Amino acid sequence: MARPAFSPPRPARRLIGYARVSTDEQATDAQVDELRAAGCQIIHQEHGSGASRARPVLARLMREIGPSDVLVVVRLDRLARSVSHLLAVIEDLEGRQAHFRSLRDPIDTSTPQGMFSLQVLGAVAQLERALIAERTRAGMKAAKARGKLPGNPGLRERRPEAIRAASAARQKVYVGDLIASASAWLPIVRRMRPQHSWDDVVRVLNHRGQSWTIEKLRRAVHRLVQERMAEAELLKRSPRRPPEDRLMTLVAGIAIADPDLSLRDIAAQLERMRERTPRGGRQWAASSVKSLLDQARRLGLVVLERQGET
Repeated sequence: MARPAFSPPRPARRLIGYARVSTDEQATDAQVDELRAAGCQIIHQEHGSGASRARPVLARLMREIGPSDVLVVVRLDRLARSVSHLLAVIEDLEGRQAHFRSLRDPIDTSTPQGMFSLQVLGAVAQLERALIAERTRAGMKAAKARGKLPGNPGLRERRPEAIRAASAARQKVYVGDLIASASAWLPIVRRMRPQHSWDDVVRVLNHRGQSWTIEKLRRAVHRLVQERMAEAELLKRSPRRPPEDRLMTLVAGIAIADPDLSLRDIAAQLERMRERTPRGGRQWAASSVKSLLDQARRLGLVVLERQGET
């Protein structure tokens, strides 16, 4: 019997650098040198404006970073466009049990001093939002007193250039929001598409507390494919199956979305989704779930052998 290939253990604490410049004419060399001197084993480099959240390299880094890893930047402005954006990134890292460090700022979330500095930044961000809201209200009140209408004059007058600019701004915000939220829904889409229908994917996502429609999800995936952040294969047509196979594909989709679920867990989820059994009953047995999963396997759906199938 051949011995299994040896794979080196993953380092318990990796320092992962992120270097960014705004234009292609600029170079990341100085940042890379500083990150290497700080001990970063991996360094990701990106060209992109700090005013945009649509950064594919950063999004991929955030998907791949693991527990105890440390995301390192030279300065805070290399990572975030605002304090609120910085706090959102750090919150995402905390959810992954990872840390953040800025070499030239007193921020290191693996230390008590760094966490204190982060709390101060949070208070500053809250004050910043309050001041912006107060200035906005005061400006609108003053404009109204002078007889001026709020909003963009170009849009009110339907100027083509103003409409194009507003549309481009909305699209930039939309893509940024998609990238920021992708870690919560894109992995499930990748596991289920295109073997399962969009309806099945939406049902599984919404059962996990999200809010999707078929059209909204298809549009989101299509846009990430355009941005080269998702695979075009996800948009392929799913195989046609008879209507009576809907329960089978739904059960297979739930199993694929969360391979750790037992048969009883899947049965409980189907009951919460108010799905009736193949015989029309309301209570699901583990044996009924197993029968549907067996059908899915025979049809070639990707369903792994499961734990706790008794």
